[in-house]
Amino acid sequence: MKRILILGCPGAGKSTLARRLAARTGLPLIHLDQMYWQPGWKEPVKKEWLRRLDDALAGRSWIIEGNYSSTLERRLKAADTAILVDVPRMICIARVLRRTVSGFGRTRPDMAVGCPERLNIDFLSYTWTFRSKQLPATLVQLEAFDGEFMVLRSVRDVKGCLGRFSSAEDAAGA
Repeated sequence: MKRILILGCPGAGKSTLARRLAARTGLPLIHLDQMYWQPGWKEPVKKEWLRRLDDALAGRSWIIEGNYSSTLERRLKAADTAILVDVPRMICIARVLRRTVSGFGRTRPDMAVGCPERLNIDFLSYTWTFRSKQLPATLVQLEAFDGEFMVLRSVRDVKGCLGRFSSAEDAAGA
């Protein structure tokens, strides 16, 4: 497992899982939000965004976290493992609201420079409807994926997933 995708609803814990997995494995971590957004929450030119994504996918190993459903097919073609974090939407909404309040006006470490945390009703709506509107199409693509695919629905599942990977320190000492 050297090319890992982490997907899921906003607030599901994708970034946290990705950071922990990167720390355990030593694999390079790529946050799609950092790659996609331009300062001031401006969207990139599509051609440039896809070039940056393809450059990242060409790497020998990586952990890529984020959704961006329009690019899921190309990411799945490059991946050997896909992890879907699928926790209840109330947990996702609570986490999104908590991070919005606690980080308001500041840029998260997994977000692009110049994109401070803000309250965005469209984003809250996207989060609320993720399971009914986004997840079904994502699951169709994941079911056709020929690599390893796992669904994590709880803290216990996340801990079990992390336990499957030796830590970078373990590997260095071996």
